[in-house]
Amino acid sequence: MSGAPHIPVLLEESVQALAVDPNGIYLDGTFGRGGHARAILARLGTAGRLIAIDRDPDAIAAARDLAAADGRLTPVHGRLGDLAQVVAEAGVNGRVQGILLDLGVSSPQLDTAGRGFSFGADGPLDMRMDPQSGESAADWLARASQAEIAAVLRDYGEERFAGRIARALVAARVQTPIDSTRKLADLVARAVPTREPGKHPATRTFQALRIQVNDELGEIGRALDQVCDLLAAAGRLVVISFHSLEDRIVKRFMRREAHGPEWPKGLPVTATESRGRLCLVGKAVRPGEAEVAVNPRARSAVMRVAERLS
Repeated sequence: MSGAPHIPVLLEESVQALAVDPNGIYLDGTFGRGGHARAILARLGTAGRLIAIDRDPDAIAAARDLAAADGRLTPVHGRLGDLAQVVAEAGVNGRVQGILLDLGVSSPQLDTAGRGFSFGADGPLDMRMDPQSGESAADWLARASQAEIAAVLRDYGEERFAGRIARALVAARVQTPIDSTRKLADLVARAVPTREPGKHPATRTFQALRIQVNDELGEIGRALDQVCDLLAAAGRLVVISFHSLEDRIVKRFMRREAHGPEWPKGLPVTATESRGRLCLVGKAVRPGEAEVAVNPRARSAVMRVAERLS
């Protein structure tokens, strides 16, 4: 069963940061359940257009329902790392005026036990954004070495007991497959000697496995590598991250593109060749207390904005 409906994070702030041109073409890299998309469409005129991407078939089904009522929306079942291909296949001639990337997991994904993203209710240990593609978390845990599991938990979950948990999982899978969210959560809880206040001991493990199964950080990096070539002059890039690993990638990318390329000392380069492709817009934005009170999942969100230079 699905839980509460998805509440888009930093909705007004992100759409305002896009500085929507009513006649522009915009790209929503993660449709989710359409909260940000609807707000963008509300600001577009009849000539405007929004291309919405998502890996999740349920999200794309919701996007197609919205597109049936609003022809300005073009939904695409695809990956974040394929932005340029998606834009080309959508028939866009030229560049887009804005790109919004909301990197969070949607509430329906977390709250639907059958998707296996959460230990809140027992379900199959899947965790794939697209259940029809790739390897499930259960399948990965069944074949990964102890060292691989420990590295993923340490690097993607920042789990200090990564080695201890990895040993426990490898020992347990000899007896029975780790194929449900409850099995995994219980195994981690028994392996972890101390708990973080207010957190289930399996929180970091579930985060790490989700990132691994969906190659989330790789997808973000590939998407960011394409945005400067996709954005028109003065076009805005708005990115909402939900944990430090994502935000670090986004922050470093924006700073690097604002700084410009590094040339060897003494090499004659023009001013145009030495300047960056983006300029930073404002400081990082975080949800206020009122938003967090209504939507606790917004607590960790960070929004960063950059603008394409001509």
